Parts: sequence; C-alpha cells; structure tokens
Amino acid sequence: MNQQRHLALFDLDNTLLNGDSDFEWAQFLISKGVVDPEIQAAKNAQFYADYKAGTLDIHAFLDFQLAPLARHERTQLDVWHGEFMQKHIRPIMLDNARALVNRHLELGHLCAVVTATNAFVTGDIAREFGIPHLIATIPGENQGAFTGKPVGTPSFQKGKITRVNAWLESIGLWQGSFKRRWFYSDSHNDLPLLEWSTNPVAVDADDTLKAHATAQSWPTITLRDSTTPAALFQKIGLV
Repeated sequence: MNQQRHLALFDLDNTLLNGDSDFEWAQFLISKGVVDPEIQAAKNAQFYADYKAGTLDIHAFLDFQLAPLARHERTQLDVWHGEFMQKHIRPIMLDNARALVNRHLELGHLCAVVTATNAFVTGDIAREFGIPHLIATIPGENQGAFTGKPVGTPSFQKGKITRVNAWLESIGLWQGSFKRRWFYSDSHNDLPLLEWSTNPVAVDADDTLKAHATAQSWPTITLRDSTTPAALFQKIGLV
C-alpha cells in the first residue's frame, strides 16, 4: 500500500463557489418561466432555514429539487444547463478555489467534489474546476429521462461518508489507503465527513461549524478575499 497517497475532497456550494448551485439553478429556471417564482421562493426559504438548523428532510427536499428535471426532455435541459453555467456559475467560481484545487492536483492527490446537490446540476461544475470525480446525489433516470426521484443514498450529512466509502471501494481503495484525507466545507451539516478526515478545513464556515472548528483547532480559511494562494497553502499546511 502506498502510504504517500493523499485524498482531497471538496464541498461545492458556498465552499468552492461564492453561492449555492442549487439555488442558482432554481433562479435560472424562474428566469425561463419553468417554475412558479412565488412557490419556488417560499419552498427554497423553508428548506434553507431547515438546512441551516440541521433539520433538513433531505428526501422532501430532493422531491422538490428534482421535480423540474422530470418535466422536460434531457436535450432541452442540457441546452439550459450550458446557459446556466455561463450566466450563473462561472461568475461565482472563486479564483482561490481554483488555486486550491489546482494545488492538490499538482501534488498528485486524488480529488473529488462531494455535494448534496444533484449530479445533473453539479457535473459540469466539477469538470470546470478540473476535478475528475463527483460524489453527488444521483437523479433517477428511465430511458434517458429523469424520473424526479433520487437513486441510492443521498450525498448529505452521514450519507456523504457512505458514498465516499463506496466510491473508494469501487476503485480498490479505502480510507486507510491515504496518508492524509482532506475535506473542505462551509457547513456544520458536513461535520460527519469533516471528522472522518485527517485534515478537515472549515471554509467560509457557518457559525456552528466555525465554533466547532475553533474548539478542535481545525484550520479556518476564506476563499473570498485577496489572500495569496501561497499564504493560503501555508495556513493549511499544503506545502
């Protein structure tokens, strides 16, 4: 076993992105007249409040999140997604996030995005960052069309550990295969995977995660200011 292997996992929304890809996708669909703006806004507000409180019903949320995918053909969704990437996502991709990802890649680390947002929305975002692997909630499909329901374990809270372990096993590895296991996140909902990691890093963290990180002496960083990549890497020991 090569004990020099390193694993680098990245949450996406409000971590590598200066915003939330699922929220931005909903805003895009509103702009296209695909979903009702009042219903969407009210539901989003409630789900976001539950998420911040750590009480989100992930299955109810996914029923809501995935429903619009089932109402349109995949070819139309793909066209929309290209426009969504250009107008909503590239402007919120943080320069220091790109630098951080590139540093891990340059060092030969195995890298993956681990996100609760579904793979249709996030696949191209991970690729845009140059990250070769994506662990996301999987939207069900039937004969090329989305069903509006998720498949398997949602990539959320402890489910992220389940999905990461299954992915590693599928490529002949396990958590002990790595000298270091990095995970970057902004949210206390990711505490299970942060605690699973040997190198947890709180990124632009919510208040609950920030307090926990301080108590555990975890590095806390921001990717949203003018800190140079060199100073950022020094702070988290990525040298």
